[in-house]
Amino acid sequence: MSHPAPEAQQSLESFGYKQELKRSMSTFDLVVYGLVFMVPIAPWAIFGVVFNAASGMVPLVYLTGVIAMIFTALAYAQMSKAFPIAGSVFSYVGRGLHPTVGFFAGWAILLDYLLVPTLLYVFAASSMAGIFPDVPQWIWAVSFVIINTVINVLGIGSIKIANRVMLAIQLAFVVIFVVIAMVALSSGTIPGAEFTMAPLWDAEKVNPALIATALSIAVLSFLGFDGISTMAEESTGDRKSGGRAMIIALLVVAVLFIAQTWFASALANGTIAFGDDEVNNAFFLLVAKAAGSGWATAFLAVNVIAVGIANAVAAQAATSRLLYSMSRDRRLPAFLSKVTSRQVPMAAILLVSAISLVLVLFFVGQIAVISSLVNFGALLGFMLLHVSVAAYYLGKKKSKNYLLHLVVPLVGFLIIGYVLLNADMTAKIGGILWLVVGAIVYVIFARKSGGATGPLPEHATATAGEGGGEVASR
Repeated sequence: MSHPAPEAQQSLESFGYKQELKRSMSTFDLVVYGLVFMVPIAPWAIFGVVFNAASGMVPLVYLTGVIAMIFTALAYAQMSKAFPIAGSVFSYVGRGLHPTVGFFAGWAILLDYLLVPTLLYVFAASSMAGIFPDVPQWIWAVSFVIINTVINVLGIGSIKIANRVMLAIQLAFVVIFVVIAMVALSSGTIPGAEFTMAPLWDAEKVNPALIATALSIAVLSFLGFDGISTMAEESTGDRKSGGRAMIIALLVVAVLFIAQTWFASALANGTIAFGDDEVNNAFFLLVAKAAGSGWATAFLAVNVIAVGIANAVAAQAATSRLLYSMSRDRRLPAFLSKVTSRQVPMAAILLVSAISLVLVLFFVGQIAVISSLVNFGALLGFMLLHVSVAAYYLGKKKSKNYLLHLVVPLVGFLIIGYVLLNADMTAKIGGILWLVVGAIVYVIFARKSGGATGPLPEHATATAGEGGGEVASR
């Protein structure tokens, strides 16, 4: 007997594609994936830097961030509902605005997705050097690349298991840290440490300049929830599943960020600013003061695992799905859209791994440079996403929901635009050069495909729904 395709699969076929990736990600799995991508313990590594930049009000930075990023999450939710396919902003902007603009949106965020794994490997290797100083950093970086590639190649099932295990470990250590902090605060282990409202709001210190600084830091701290959109063709839920998962993951991780940094700020109460010799390890130094150096080393090790394996696995998966989608639509080499018997885009995964290996060896010790380039790609992609929401819903669908389809994308566009405008000059120059390369790639593949977009013949279906008709007409 033949069984009818589930709603999600039928939806995909209506856009002219056949189901190739394995649908096994529930909404819960998508939330877990998003949380792992954003790293619930991310504030540990940058606590000292953010503390100094925000005059001690680290929780305020993350509160500002979630308020700012909720507009982008809502925009993603609207477009993922309209186009539940794996291409993320490449598909959303291409179908909602114009295929050419969609390519550059995808190309821009590809800079983010390609460099994120490299950034994570370099960061994790740097941290491991602090624990094992005699081992060269490149050995750790290469080891992480191999581990993550194996997990991704094994398929979405292995990714789901890895995500759940890694998230459980991180959440366990969040609880352990809260307990350590509460015990230290109640027993007076650290002189002067106390829990107050000042880290969240100190009227004497808050000013427009500080909020602007906080906004720039905070927006970039939440990058990763958007990766959920690349899992659209592996989701078992309906059209709204991905959007719901993005918003839930963003809000949950914001609560975790705020809670952890509030307790850390309480332990640091009385500190005006961390010195140059403490700023990069401020959180771990506080743990050492509160519970001993053994616990500090354990927290550092968990941080390395969370970044070098958990986060990198999610980033590599998202990048490979974006490459798969762009290749399937004839905008990158066709071999990147080949899927194995395990229903994974093997060639795309291996390409991401190869790029990471090369870049890791080149960028070891240069975390700041990679970070600035990552930020440019993500922010430009987000801005084009906001434009596509308004263009698609107000222009094509004649929506009357002006709050969700005009106000939300406009505010989101302005927030992201402000952060991009104030980005590091290196990021802007590198980002522009990346777009120039993208223009060359676009021309090459536009000529090869004769100007056609949409699925390659091996990905096309005979189904001609609303989306399929749109593809066929291009």
